[in-house]
Amino acid sequence: MSNAEYKTTIGLEVHAELKTRTKMFCDSKNDADEERPNVNICPICMGHPGTLPAINKEAVKHVIKVGMAVGGKIADFTEFDRKNYFYPDIPKGYQISQYKYPLVSGGSLNGVELTRVHLEEDTATSKHDRGDFSLVDFNRAGVPLMELVTEPVIHSAKEASDFARELQLLLQYLGAGDANMEKGEMRVEANISVSKTDEFGTKVEVKNLNSFRAVERAIAYEVDRMIAMLEKGEKVVQETRGWDENGQKTFSQRAKENSHDYRYFPDPDLPKLKIAEMPEFSADALKTEMPELPWQKRDRYKKEFGLKDEDVEMYVRFETWGIYFEAVAKILKDLKLITIASNYLTSDLAGLVKKDPDNWGGDLFTLAEKMPPENFAELVTMFNENKISSRGAKDILALMYTGETASSLAVEKELLQKNNADELKPMIEEIVALHPTVVADYKAGKQSALQFFVGQAMKASKGSANPGMVQQILKEILN
Repeated sequence: MSNAEYKTTIGLEVHAELKTRTKMFCDSKNDADEERPNVNICPICMGHPGTLPAINKEAVKHVIKVGMAVGGKIADFTEFDRKNYFYPDIPKGYQISQYKYPLVSGGSLNGVELTRVHLEEDTATSKHDRGDFSLVDFNRAGVPLMELVTEPVIHSAKEASDFARELQLLLQYLGAGDANMEKGEMRVEANISVSKTDEFGTKVEVKNLNSFRAVERAIAYEVDRMIAMLEKGEKVVQETRGWDENGQKTFSQRAKENSHDYRYFPDPDLPKLKIAEMPEFSADALKTEMPELPWQKRDRYKKEFGLKDEDVEMYVRFETWGIYFEAVAKILKDLKLITIASNYLTSDLAGLVKKDPDNWGGDLFTLAEKMPPENFAELVTMFNENKISSRGAKDILALMYTGETASSLAVEKELLQKNNADELKPMIEEIVALHPTVVADYKAGKQSALQFFVGQAMKASKGSANPGMVQQILKEILN
């Protein structure tokens, strides 16, 4: 039986560390780049007896802004709960989270309906690389963590990874978090089931997927594994599984817990929050802080500039490229020129920056200093006005990290396009005279012979001859 006969249903739980100065309930530094273990800790995040937590207002604001962006319902009232379980990376013996009253309910992102978005504290990091024992680094313990839960409405591995990418982008646009999956700042858990009917099958959770590729491959593997079991007449067991990146397969970790296993109850040390009564969290106040969102920028770029989808996606996903493009577009104004500029930006310039980061700089802020937008705009204008050829434009662009203008480089490197027939004709006549066999081929009807001569003329002129003019002169000579 084929996989197509089974319906795959996926719900995601995504944890993302939030970008704040301090941790969620104490004044210890929130620094994902700290490599020294157990530096950013204090009696509160270490769970010492008698200590009292205090709510990080900036973290609450971040989650509310995420809720506004996805069109969710912001809670009038919320509270924090204790999620009780014992593990070495939980210093208090419980995790402060939200259960009954999340900050955000509902909403949708990238076409996927959301269940809730809430706040909690992150756990410490267990280190298992010391042989026969493990160590715990508490730098991460207590870092503000946003948990987003989707409805079980995702039906493919790609749809799941596309959702995770869009969430990462949203967090970055809002300034709520960097969501760098390699650093563990965003972790995805997938709840997966397969069934031949509209009823859900037995749910299996795959935890701690730390790359978009892992999200896709783990889900695809798990779907195939469960279908294979069902086809053999075996039962799928509800459990939590991990992902083995080296083996490219999932593995069993433990039986799946239910919410009652955690014995949730309201944290008595933290105040209840009446969001509706807090002016700084009002919709009107926060709307002034909301940036243009990724999907809004996509729509604007398509409407204003008529760009290709892949160009738009590059400017949306890499914000500094979008900033540079818009600066160039503002100078050029004309849509034809803006389209040419975008083609050079996303192909030629992107290639140069990737190939030669030492000269160009690793980011667009550095690039804008080395090659101001007006210099790039001049290059595009010169190409459009036939002052330089396409080949010449590429050669000039490769040297513009020096800060020189396109016009000065065109003169210096003798790349100004020659449009004067009287100047070009003697050179072309000489090339034709050197290749009588190719002349015979052309007269025999081989059109490729004409392109050979065009290539030779461009080579002889170092790319400065106008190809259209070269073709015109060649036809006059050969006919």
